[in-house]
Amino acid sequence: MGYTRTDNEIGSERVRRIRRILVAILVLNLLVAFAKLAWGLFSNSVAMQADGFHSLFDGTSNIVGLVGLYIASRPADRDHPYGHGKYETYASAAIGAMLMLAAYNVGSSAIRRLIEGGSAAEVTGMSFAIMLGTLAVNLMVTLYERRVGVKLRSEILIADASHTASDVWVSIGVIAGLVAVKLGFPIADPLIALAVAGAITHSAWRVFGQASATLSDSARIPPSDICDIVLTVPGVLGCHHIRTRGSSSEVYVDMHVQVHPALSVDSGHEISENAERAVCAGLSNVVDVIVHLEPLDEYQSEKTAEETDAGLAD
Repeated sequence: MGYTRTDNEIGSERVRRIRRILVAILVLNLLVAFAKLAWGLFSNSVAMQADGFHSLFDGTSNIVGLVGLYIASRPADRDHPYGHGKYETYASAAIGAMLMLAAYNVGSSAIRRLIEGGSAAEVTGMSFAIMLGTLAVNLMVTLYERRVGVKLRSEILIADASHTASDVWVSIGVIAGLVAVKLGFPIADPLIALAVAGAITHSAWRVFGQASATLSDSARIPPSDICDIVLTVPGVLGCHHIRTRGSSSEVYVDMHVQVHPALSVDSGHEISENAERAVCAGLSNVVDVIVHLEPLDEYQSEKTAEETDAGLAD
């Protein structure tokens, strides 16, 4: 037995929407990066240059996300019977790796300036105008991308939102550094850049954590939520050994469903199929359910009781 959701139109619209968002954000990130890099080089601000490179990595992560999304949207085949959905997770992990690379670039530039010294950054009104303008753009992008990412259960959008959020903190740090330089503390420029490298590393750690939950097949839905749905199906007397895995947008479920031992094979099969459909109908992120049918005799009752006592059914 087994039931697989077939609403491909919903999945296709989800992919198209994520793709449009990534393309739009890619253009914005490139414009923001160019503005920061150009003025950072002109004003000799290592913090602005570091922030510009970080924004450039944001654009690169958008490209990685688009490639990963393209592969993830391909249908299941003989070599990938569960589909290609995990490629979206691989792409989010690649974004995390780019965050780490950005942190290294920012941190190493700051340390080099602290050790070797150099000309102090030239802070002007244009410096603040560029930083405040790009900060506003990144803040709007972060809030919108995270909101849509949660709604669409897209690991790529959530990871990319974390990437852009780190850019927001970078920009805030750079602005604080520019203020300090303007007040006569030139060492603040590389110190702020160094602190920002730590913030970027923290964002990368969060992205890796989300990717790990999918790649390590962590449980995605509390078993009690699924059991509550299954027990509403006529003929189901019990359920246990419920397991879930997959990404937040594509969850695979397998479980044991118990029915009256005197039922015919046909009747038991029908109840199982109804249970599988009920789970998919009740939980929008479940795409595949497999039920193992069991007679609710004394032995099966003891198994369910043992699992409940052990907390496995909660």
